[in-house]
Amino acid sequence: MDFLLYVMSGALVGLIVGITGIGGGSLMTPLLLLFGIPPHIAVGTDLLYAAITKASGVVAHHKQKTINWSVTFLMVAGSIPTAIITGFILSAYFKDYQQYTGIITASLGVMLVITATLLLFRKKIQLAAEHQSNLNKTSWIQSHRMLLTVIMGIILGVFVTLSSVGAGAIGTVVLLILYPYLRSIQIIGTDLAHAVPLTLVGGLVHLSLGNVDYGLLGALLIGSIPAIHLGSKIGSRLPENILRNVLAGLLMILGIKYIIF
Repeated sequence: MDFLLYVMSGALVGLIVGITGIGGGSLMTPLLLLFGIPPHIAVGTDLLYAAITKASGVVAHHKQKTINWSVTFLMVAGSIPTAIITGFILSAYFKDYQQYTGIITASLGVMLVITATLLLFRKKIQLAAEHQSNLNKTSWIQSHRMLLTVIMGIILGVFVTLSSVGAGAIGTVVLLILYPYLRSIQIIGTDLAHAVPLTLVGGLVHLSLGNVDYGLLGALLIGSIPAIHLGSKIGSRLPENILRNVLAGLLMILGIKYIIF
């Protein structure tokens, strides 16, 4: 029964991801916690789940030439080392997962609140970035965007490894601000190309710590992979904005819950 429940959960999350484009990590990890999965297992398993499910998207974007690899490499230069360092710290300074469970849940709460806020205000942020770009003025952000891209990678490397959340939603919005001249499809492709190696390395970090449930991972993949494709096909027929706002509100509530408790 548990296996079937996890397959259905994977299908539900996959369907929502296909319809709205909201990152699976921000949905899957809280859902697994609601099912009673320990936080360290939920995060570790979800990171590998994310890497596998997003890999095909990178291949598709690469074929369409919608990935800015120079920006991707800047992000990776910051995120991969800090993901590895985060894993080393968890391994070296904590005797077992119980000692860092609180750090994982608090990080999850913070990332969910940030993700929800960015989802609610994404359109306004995008319009503001485009307006700034149209002014033909070089702002401080634009003149330092390479450094800021690496810094963004550093921050995501830590918090995605700890929470499995943020590689998609947060990365996309920051790229919109730093690179307003990129087309939306290029923003998505570039962020996805960064998310795959980051979630893979983060997942391997947790795998080395014993924080991955292979049976759970298999069940989630069985349910989600076909559901993602189905969601992408029916997404145009559903009120995406309403669904996105409802989900953002839910993520906000869950995020506050994990921060407080």
